[in-house]
Amino acid sequence: VMGKGVSFMEGDAKYHGAPLKPDQYQKAMAELKLPDRLDEYKKMREANPPLASLAIRREIKSPGLSIIPGEPKNYGPEEKTDNRSAWGNALQDLFEKNLKAPEKTLAVFDCDLMPSVKTEGILKKFPDYFFQGGIQEHNTATIAGALSRLPVRVFFADFGVFGIDETFNQERLNDINHTSLKLVLTHCGLDVGEDGKTHQCIDYLGLAGNLFGFQVIVPADPNQTDRAVRYAASREGNFLLAMGRSVTPVILDEKGNPLFGGNYQFEYGRIDRLREGNRAAVFTMGALAPRALKAWELLKGKGVLVKIFNVSCPLSLEDAALKESFATGAVLTYEDHHAGTGLGARVALKAAELGLAAKFRTLGVKRYCASGKPDALYRMEKLAPEDLASAVLELV
Repeated sequence: VMGKGVSFMEGDAKYHGAPLKPDQYQKAMAELKLPDRLDEYKKMREANPPLASLAIRREIKSPGLSIIPGEPKNYGPEEKTDNRSAWGNALQDLFEKNLKAPEKTLAVFDCDLMPSVKTEGILKKFPDYFFQGGIQEHNTATIAGALSRLPVRVFFADFGVFGIDETFNQERLNDINHTSLKLVLTHCGLDVGEDGKTHQCIDYLGLAGNLFGFQVIVPADPNQTDRAVRYAASREGNFLLAMGRSVTPVILDEKGNPLFGGNYQFEYGRIDRLREGNRAAVFTMGALAPRALKAWELLKGKGVLVKIFNVSCPLSLEDAALKESFATGAVLTYEDHHAGTGLGARVALKAAELGLAAKFRTLGVKRYCASGKPDALYRMEKLAPEDLASAVLELV
């Protein structure tokens, strides 16, 4: 309702953009039981007219919450799980480690998707810290962001299409208001599978890239997911963690050891080297990282060795990795995301800023796709490991 709570404004659309006269302002403040600061504002304008709007800037301070990250969980190559389950396990461990303190320091928000976004463990064990928003994503995003301005570490888990596509303006306002929200998006990309095109969040990186205060993490496997969740939870500021739906293989090094397990520590902005080579370089992220390794094996069988880089923080690209990759003369990006606004676009822009040049090709999603198994959808979009291998051979 327009002007709700002020008798002469309520329901009158002309007040959507019309300023109030001084006597109207004073009447409105009285009805709302808010202080009349008109004289204070007038004095400020008279003292420094050009900078009046800057002078009323709010001083926003961080709540300064201290979170115990706990010990990371290690997933072995024999375990068949997905990134969202790894997130749920890490979340529960964070609650168990941190809720021993008398003050309430953690909160989880859900929008009727508990089994899918893996938050039901918190409801069962810590019901006082779980908030069910129902199918009201805009409201939930607003409340979760506002609560994170208090000394409370707030997690909001949702499908990608609801948590960022549908609620982009709420997250933009959270950004403006310097919130410290941990937004966890599951079911991103074509990996959403049978849910079809209405649920294919293939634009989360393009949207988050428009927000000045959001750091984005796209973990490649359960081990990196576990460590990324603990990293984001123990730091102030807005974080967006994006992951798919399907079972995700544990990424191994060439010796067969979990690359992101053991002593691996997540560091925001670091690009991880998955494989070595000299003929070309491939940058990938998320669900396509394990598939990039399959392509590497195919190329190795043809005598073509390429570098494979995993980019878990696509909004923050390391210069060194880009310089090394472009020195090969051929660079490809490989992602389960809109080809025009995702990792490929970020790599191309950064390379241009650094003055780097090479043959370059982006492989990503170029349309709203069908409903089906993720592997079938990747084949339809020319994103199967065989397609990446062919694209590398064409480029070199």
